[in-house]
Amino acid sequence: MHLDKLQQAKTFLLDYQARLCAKLENHEVSGKTFLTDPWERAEGGGGISKVLEGGDIFEKAGVNFSHVMGNKLPPSATANRPQLAGRPFHATGVSIVIHPRNPYVPTSHANVRFFIAPAQKEGEQDIWWVGGGFDLTPYYGFTEDCRDWHQHAKDACDPFGEHLYPKFKTWCDDYFFLKHRNEPRGIGGLFFDDFDEGGFENAFGLIKSVAEHYKDAYSEIVTKRVNSSYGERERSFQLYRRGRYVEFNLVWDRGTHFGLQSNGRTESILMSLPPIVEWKYDYQPEADSPEAELYDTFLKPTDWLA
Repeated sequence: MHLDKLQQAKTFLLDYQARLCAKLENHEVSGKTFLTDPWERAEGGGGISKVLEGGDIFEKAGVNFSHVMGNKLPPSATANRPQLAGRPFHATGVSIVIHPRNPYVPTSHANVRFFIAPAQKEGEQDIWWVGGGFDLTPYYGFTEDCRDWHQHAKDACDPFGEHLYPKFKTWCDDYFFLKHRNEPRGIGGLFFDDFDEGGFENAFGLIKSVAEHYKDAYSEIVTKRVNSSYGERERSFQLYRRGRYVEFNLVWDRGTHFGLQSNGRTESILMSLPPIVEWKYDYQPEADSPEAELYDTFLKPTDWLA
């Protein structure tokens, strides 16, 4: 039975990867397209990394599919299910990180994934779950973009239970938080893991809905902001704020840790990092500036749909 679930997940994920890349390429006026890089993992499985670099719209965009398997789940995957430690597993998913060139277009991230630890002996059951979500990391905030983003998040969840959006929004706010900076990474969205509510069809339907709503939500913001004019000041602030993205992904992100602990492909795992970034010592934005507004207004947990 687990092979049927796994095949359904892989079929959707590969199709979604292709459709999302095509949609992003339609934004890219430079004519740049995604490099397709298939890879194999010695311990079992592999994936397809798709990366676009140096575009006029997207300075770096990665849309990675992976299906890895092994005889022992790594610690990052059993943190909430210690009874599965050491059990064989399959993990498949699509992970997306997009770093735009224009500072008025936010960085975005999304991920949908399916894990299964198949039964090993009579009397055992397959144990499976799904996870995923999406979040937005603006450099210059716009209230209407935050509202639209969160409306898409709510619309993705509501058909599967109206309790899910507030739960997953809070989870996202808590997860994408840089503890060492005491600061959110962005304006949030959705985050969930270890989800099997309502059976496979319901849970699988949720991650499909989340993936499709991400595709539309981010495309709408790109279209709206991509022609905003900017100068050296905005670009410098963007590069500084990208440093927070690097810090979170390397220090706190469970997906990064899982990939490295399971001997995943390092090039694909670290695809999430931006191509150019700056760190400044003890930087403080000028009071009442657009840069200060990011901290004072947007980098705070907010009910954007209130």
